[in-house]
Amino acid sequence: MVSSRRLFLKRAMGAAVITALCGGTRQALAAGSSVFSEQRFTVKNVKRTTVRLEYRETPRRSMDRELPHWRYGELCEVTLASGDTGVGETMLYYTWGVPDDDDIKRVIGRNALEVMWDDSLGAGLQMGLFDAVGRAAGVPVHALLGRQVHNTTPLSWWNIDTSAKDMASECQLAHRTGYMSYKTKGRPWFDIFEQLEASTQNLPEAFKIDMDFNDTLLTAERGMHIIKGLEKYPHVDIYETPIPQGDVEGNRKIVEASRVNVAMHYGTPSPSIVAKTRCCDGFVVGGGASRVMEAGRFAGEVEMPFWLQLVGAGLTAAFSLHFGGVLQQARWPAVNCHQLFEKDLLAQPIKVKSGHAKVPDKPGIGYEIDWDLVNKLKVEKPPSRPEPERLIETTWADGSRMYTASNGTVNFMLNAGQKGVYPYFEKGADTRLVPDDGTEAWKELYRKARASGPVKA
Repeated sequence: MVSSRRLFLKRAMGAAVITALCGGTRQALAAGSSVFSEQRFTVKNVKRTTVRLEYRETPRRSMDRELPHWRYGELCEVTLASGDTGVGETMLYYTWGVPDDDDIKRVIGRNALEVMWDDSLGAGLQMGLFDAVGRAAGVPVHALLGRQVHNTTPLSWWNIDTSAKDMASECQLAHRTGYMSYKTKGRPWFDIFEQLEASTQNLPEAFKIDMDFNDTLLTAERGMHIIKGLEKYPHVDIYETPIPQGDVEGNRKIVEASRVNVAMHYGTPSPSIVAKTRCCDGFVVGGGASRVMEAGRFAGEVEMPFWLQLVGAGLTAAFSLHFGGVLQQARWPAVNCHQLFEKDLLAQPIKVKSGHAKVPDKPGIGYEIDWDLVNKLKVEKPPSRPEPERLIETTWADGSRMYTASNGTVNFMLNAGQKGVYPYFEKGADTRLVPDDGTEAWKELYRKARASGPVKA
């Protein structure tokens, strides 16, 4: 009779790692080998360290406007009884799951092999468990996930919505660095046609630009002129969530009307509805290891591409490469956002050539942390999400102005955009963060905009 332990390991880890851990023979496992239950895989300790990263100068101008809190990360060092230590990272105020004290208590004294697939543990802790198990077993993380089908994973450069000038400079930098894809936000408070016109200059048509609208086109009918207008640029390749994902018929109309691919976050609407109606061309896949593998397997069954969206600094990007190595339909460029930072905490950077990075073949995640840098960037963990007061000015070609104030919510501009508060994608739109100069005039304008929402001046 096959043990429940063996069934669990075959299902969760795949034949490759079973063979590796059994010294090259599956027969050893069938004969009752205790290799999986040895104390060496017991979690002995978990140490957490908070760091504050700094954005590069260009993305800083826009990230400070809406996402200043993305600077804060947490490293989880997971030490096994074998002495092997794995490291994972969490973006504290964005990641799909943040480990807490109770999560740490749940894994101490447990076999890491039995708990590492538990997504509820949070990003950094789960990642650290996979890294530790891979190092102890002498196999790369992708061997813990399944059979390798790709030697490389496509990667995309990322930046939030920016001025046309900054977007153009970021696209040029991405291309010089080896990337062939750039992903950004499509927003009514910027002139998206000016952005595309500036950014596509002196770039080959093979360099692709993807636009995430986060529903701000509102409806297929209203947004169709934008959908059709942007597709005239051969660089434009994917629209993410142009309108609400629940609008199946509207999204299907966009898919049928445009040569540009439409991407939706996996899960809404249900994957079965997507497969039946083809209301999008592919998925955005993120979350914990179990969810990513489930979504990746479904995409394989229905033959729909997706990109991996695991967001953080360098270690998260490296972890993501392993999923790209085993999931057949991970064909769209992965979004990890590690390019935002001056330093991504890796001792050696991820190298990108012709838009792809090599799937690591060293034990664990396959990259090392620069601990000297970590010690320099180490800070106390904030008691809550940092929320500096910000005042944002949006201007248009006719001289009109609108001011938006941060209000304690993360997506304060996006929430207004999804409700149609801003003029609808008008030409000449531009937006900037208004520095707090300490004057009463700044404070009064901030108070007014915060109290009533975006206000015209």
